[in-house]
Amino acid sequence: MRMYLPMQPPAFQNELADPDYRYREYLPSAGLESYVACYWTLDTRASEKIRVHRIIPDGCVDIIFDGKASSCSTGAFAVGLMTAYETINLTTNQSLFGIRFFSDSARRLLRYPVSALSGYHVYLEELWGSEARFIVEEVGSAHDVSEMIERVEAALFQLLRQHESQADPLLLSAVQHMYASQGMISVRVLADKLGYNERKVRRIFQKELGVSPKELSDIIRFQSVLQELQKGPPSRLTDIALKYGYYDQPHFIHHFKRFYGLSPGQVFPSI
Repeated sequence: MRMYLPMQPPAFQNELADPDYRYREYLPSAGLESYVACYWTLDTRASEKIRVHRIIPDGCVDIIFDGKASSCSTGAFAVGLMTAYETINLTTNQSLFGIRFFSDSARRLLRYPVSALSGYHVYLEELWGSEARFIVEEVGSAHDVSEMIERVEAALFQLLRQHESQADPLLLSAVQHMYASQGMISVRVLADKLGYNERKVRRIFQKELGVSPKELSDIIRFQSVLQELQKGPPSRLTDIALKYGYYDQPHFIHHFKRFYGLSPGQVFPSI
């Protein structure tokens, strides 16, 4: 069971009450828990209302299937690690199915380091060749989400059987320390725990993930704060800030807004 389960804004915002906007998440089967955080769907219908979809950094990478794509070659793409929030104005009908991968273990399934995706939307065909077309067709012809997940998981298990190579053991161990500490670990302490110097740790993060260890630990800490605020009951912001290693409330709010684009009080009005 994973100790880190990232969250996205539809869990907190009012879009869930909108009949023309539907976002849902689904857990993977037990054999894929080390690789897949969740599967998700986003279905929207165009309307006169301007609908904003917010995406926040979660320490994961995604493969996204576009049910409205004009061809199989453009029907799925991969998205790398985000280090800042993004908002999208939804003005057309959308039908998306996503696989959210943990970044530390994603390489075995992507076949490339996560850093290769940094700042890009890479079509799945560029990563998986002809296998991508088959998977896009399988997902596109599924009758419902359950069947989509069943077909995708069959493909992922096949990929795991075909490719034995793992991510760098140092990276895997480092990220596990970050998860265990809820992101409250310095690069110096992390390097000491791993038995390597800080330069080596920074180099492996840049090579494999395209971000620094501090950037990823900050994202994990931010996601841990979201979990805390979501669970409730409401706590004073000062107490939460101190618990998660922020030196004061303004520092905490600044970091929260950097990753979310809104203040904690705007997202959780009861605090």
